[in-house]
Amino acid sequence: MPFANVHIIEHPLIQTKLTELRDYTADHRKFRTLLDEIAGLMVYEVTRDWPTMPKPIQTPLEKTIGHVLARPVTLVPILRAGLGMADGVLKLLPDARLGHLGVYRNETTLEPVAYYQKLPPDVADTAVLLIDPMLATGGSGTAAISFLKKAGVRHMRFVCLVAAPEGIQMLH
Repeated sequence: MPFANVHIIEHPLIQTKLTELRDYTADHRKFRTLLDEIAGLMVYEVTRDWPTMPKPIQTPLEKTIGHVLARPVTLVPILRAGLGMADGVLKLLPDARLGHLGVYRNETTLEPVAYYQKLPPDVADTAVLLIDPMLATGGSGTAAISFLKKAGVRHMRFVCLVAAPEGIQMLH
């Protein structure tokens, strides 16, 4: 992959679950369950290098210093498909706030069209996880990223299950 900021998660559990999810015999229930599980596993890897800050706490035995995420988190699924990943992420980041971006592709012009945007007012002060299961042409992802940048977001990661090279190129 020619882009240093593209990270392919090759963890055996994720690869196994992704294979099961992509199998055409997977029914809707199994698909949703696997998508939820994969999203949770992916967020663990995606947040691996996020900064933390010290937090004094009282354990049952003594006072000590623990660590918490340095920034609040906003989860932004691209509607509707991104919603399928939201619960899996929220299981690991239950304090994350939720924003929504609705984008679809105009079938005549093939251009992305934004139809809904709802973000927390202080989204620019948070770490944003933009999620969508599929990065195909990159149109919806690019439109969503542009909207988040206009809202002042500086700390953002785009998380998807599968990506076409054309989509990755478009995002860059």
